[in-house]
Amino acid sequence: MKQYIKVDGWNIIEEGFVPHYNKISESIFSLGNGRMGQRANFEETYSGETLQGNYVAGVYYPDKTRVGWWKNGYPEYFAKVLNAANWIGIGIRIEEEELDLHKARVTDFSRVLNMQEGYLQRSFTATLESGKQVKVTATRFCSIVDDETGAIRYSITPLNFEGNVQVTAYIDGDIKNQDANYDEKFWEETGASIQHTSAYITLKTKKTGFQVCTGMQFNIYQDAKPVVMHVTPVQKEKYVGVVTTVKVKSQQETVIYKYAANLSSENHAVAALANNCEISVGKAAAKGFDAMLKEQAAAWAMKWKESDIIIEGDPAAQQGIRFNIFQLNQTYTGEDARLNIGPKGFTGEKYGGSTYWDTEAYCIPFYLATADPQVARNLLIYRYKQLGKAIENAAKLGFNNGAALYPMVTMNGEECHNEWEITFEEIHRNAAIAFAIFNYIRYTGDTAYLAEYGTEVLIGIARFWAQRVNWSEARGQYVMLGVTGPNEYENNVNNNWYTSTMATWCLQYATEALQYVKETAANRYDAIIKTTFFDAGKELEKWQHVIDNMYYPVDEQLGVFLQQDGYLDKEQILVKDLDPAQRPLNQKWSWDRILRSCFIKQADVLQGLYFLEDRYDIDTLRRNFDFYEPRTVHESSLSPCVHAILAAKLGDEKRAHEFYLRTSRLDLDDYNNDTEDGLHITSMAGTWMSVVEGFAGMRVRDGQLQFTPFLPGKWQSFAFSIRFRGRILKVKVSKQDVTIENDAVNDITVYIYGEAVEVPAGATVTAKQGNLVN
Repeated sequence: MKQYIKVDGWNIIEEGFVPHYNKISESIFSLGNGRMGQRANFEETYSGETLQGNYVAGVYYPDKTRVGWWKNGYPEYFAKVLNAANWIGIGIRIEEEELDLHKARVTDFSRVLNMQEGYLQRSFTATLESGKQVKVTATRFCSIVDDETGAIRYSITPLNFEGNVQVTAYIDGDIKNQDANYDEKFWEETGASIQHTSAYITLKTKKTGFQVCTGMQFNIYQDAKPVVMHVTPVQKEKYVGVVTTVKVKSQQETVIYKYAANLSSENHAVAALANNCEISVGKAAAKGFDAMLKEQAAAWAMKWKESDIIIEGDPAAQQGIRFNIFQLNQTYTGEDARLNIGPKGFTGEKYGGSTYWDTEAYCIPFYLATADPQVARNLLIYRYKQLGKAIENAAKLGFNNGAALYPMVTMNGEECHNEWEITFEEIHRNAAIAFAIFNYIRYTGDTAYLAEYGTEVLIGIARFWAQRVNWSEARGQYVMLGVTGPNEYENNVNNNWYTSTMATWCLQYATEALQYVKETAANRYDAIIKTTFFDAGKELEKWQHVIDNMYYPVDEQLGVFLQQDGYLDKEQILVKDLDPAQRPLNQKWSWDRILRSCFIKQADVLQGLYFLEDRYDIDTLRRNFDFYEPRTVHESSLSPCVHAILAAKLGDEKRAHEFYLRTSRLDLDDYNNDTEDGLHITSMAGTWMSVVEGFAGMRVRDGQLQFTPFLPGKWQSFAFSIRFRGRILKVKVSKQDVTIENDAVNDITVYIYGEAVEVPAGATVTAKQGNLVN
């Protein structure tokens, strides 16, 4: 764990330049706007260790799979969001010396991510080999108002010399993905132009044929006046730039403004791409940096009004939750139903930027409560549109009759993950898709979704489960063989409790959905039956037989659900007894040793208890939590939040707060020694859940909101806003009371500590344990 980020409520602050931490900071200080994003690379040249990263949403490449031993059913490719053209580049040469922080002596270094207003600022003093000193301050942002544009203000001030500074503003498209399987470059140039202080380049992806035009325009000011520039164009393969030289004086600030745009063929006709990019860049330059930054601050103020969580009394906790919310809002806006949420967002290349089950299991609750319902609906429709591919995926593995297996990793609905224990066996992802439909309807009340889209998806998923189980003559029950549960430190196990439990839950929910649609939308029901060739009598009978006769591993003596058959055959060592030097296990142990151990990567049985908690009494939850938590190493970013929510449910304040801090500061403090690969964007939604579902105890039951809040001892209070069925509620929990403000035109009834409370429109109600004060 590293703790070099300064604690601050609204800012992420790094003071002092430590090259060893640079790739970590490049992730932490990343910027994005839902349409494009970038790591916090330096504008000027940096020859030290770095991962140059600029990404454009929806643009990907099917990199050929690389495995040692090919198995039937493997996907042909691993889809990857591409590292796109570097638009931030500003090369600086002082006389004959290049400004490069890897070679210069760096002092007064500061990097600040202003989360409140949505920009990154970096400043430093560099002493070159010649002894010349310069002070630099660079500010940039990806606009969330004009989401195809970005802007930079780069100022350089000589401290002890005067002379010439050569400035090269450029776009470099000759880049490659760090995670390229065969070191292949994925872009080809299709066009380029340079027009005085502007430059444009259009690149096309191999195979997939996406085209992106990246353009830039720059100008230079001294003493608040534009500098008349004599420029030299520079053009080479996949590179366009403009070079100019300015005379500088000691203590005189020279300011370079650079405006850029990334336009994709996903959103513009190819024939109009270059022209539209030129228009976008021109509009940004005409508006100017200060005006764009002012718009940026106003737009972020609206986002914070909807999604901020305020924690009093714990600055580290406050910073952590805001950082997570900030990155979520930078990554996905919900405005484009073709897009989804990659585990790393725009901050790195690990996991390919593809869609995982993380979206349905962790992100849906965040967007349900903090955005318009259409945002979460779009995430579900994204999967509905890929149902045909899910059926194809299942067919490749031998399933039939419309059985659907949603991919573990995908861009277009086709499976592109190539590790057998994941691709073939981590099939619990199917259940997350179904649960997201249930969760969306439970929260929004949008039951019409079942008839429109949901039931077809549920039929495909249920058909898969009905075929994936097999009848055990020895047990006289159905069993689920050869699976990998959420705990990926167990592969190819039999009867994973979570997978089997969620499978029968899916069968039951699909049955109920069909009945509901039949009763409320008969015409649509008939169409679904016809489209899916559904044999209601035969298939529903099989589903019910599986539901009634599924085997679940249980240890009666301990009173716990067994993660899988044979789990107790493992040597039961607790995490507290591990040598800290052996952590994280996935970086220190052989895979064989991990598989033979009892250690759990992330919530597995506990994931099921989180999803289906209403099925179980508090004693059952406690026994399983107390058994599995001490064996969990939390080496998945998705793990701490589930444990925080369950610990809060059990009234375990100490562990709830501990797990909250771990999930909220996972990247800021580099808990798992992997932040340099990119941030854990999808698990950041789990951090929000830890507060709202954990400490506030928010649940939706029978269409009504319920809260059973408690306050961690260190906190003075916490507050958040949520949307619920056309209303916006502001909730504050303090040591004395719980306050709920209904900022809407309709009354609402909520339950606080189990007691019904009427909250009139525009009114505020305050509750103490069992006592209400208007």
